[in-house]
Amino acid sequence: MFAWFQRLLPQSGDFFALFERHGATLNAASAAMVGLTSGSGERAALIREVRDQEHAADEVIREVLHEVRQTFLTPFDRGAITSLIGAMDDTVDELHATSSAIELYEVTTFAPQMREMALLLCEGGKLVNEALPLLRDVSRNGRRLHELTGRIVSLEGQVDGLYDAGMRDVFQAQKSKPDPVAFIVSREIYKHLERVADALEDVANEIDSLVVDHA
Repeated sequence: MFAWFQRLLPQSGDFFALFERHGATLNAASAAMVGLTSGSGERAALIREVRDQEHAADEVIREVLHEVRQTFLTPFDRGAITSLIGAMDDTVDELHATSSAIELYEVTTFAPQMREMALLLCEGGKLVNEALPLLRDVSRNGRRLHELTGRIVSLEGQVDGLYDAGMRDVFQAQKSKPDPVAFIVSREIYKHLERVADALEDVANEIDSLVVDHA
């Protein structure tokens, strides 16, 4: 009854459109990361694409925070809105941190696990983007939203497994041919990729919280 009444009341600010705009930056940045780690596409252009998408995402989050302050009635609790957009922004920020590390350390060759991690992160971004429009009617879409967030959490587990396998390979390589710089660089890239997956899981958890509260 409250949800029905809330829909009748005047609102300003289309938070759903802002969520979806931010989601589009995640899709574009994660696709660029796949291109970067797979060696398909021009390296400098892909790094620039991730950076540009991070700047676009920052602009969206500023708009969301402004609308939260200005809007009398919001579709969800203000804290839930800022937590969700914050988790989404962390995801794009971590993608940017990954591309910045790749640029800084002049990494041009990527281990198979890194390439697979990037593919899973891109898939996770697509799942987030499938979920975001469904937030326009959480009560009707609760089941599907829960399925999508479950898949995102599962992807995070797969990324963790690839991280462990990749770091084992890096460690074993050091035994036969010690190269401390290569070890540090590889560990840095793996850590950044894993943090993207952690941020995606946080997004899934924020969406699940909305489902629990409103479905």
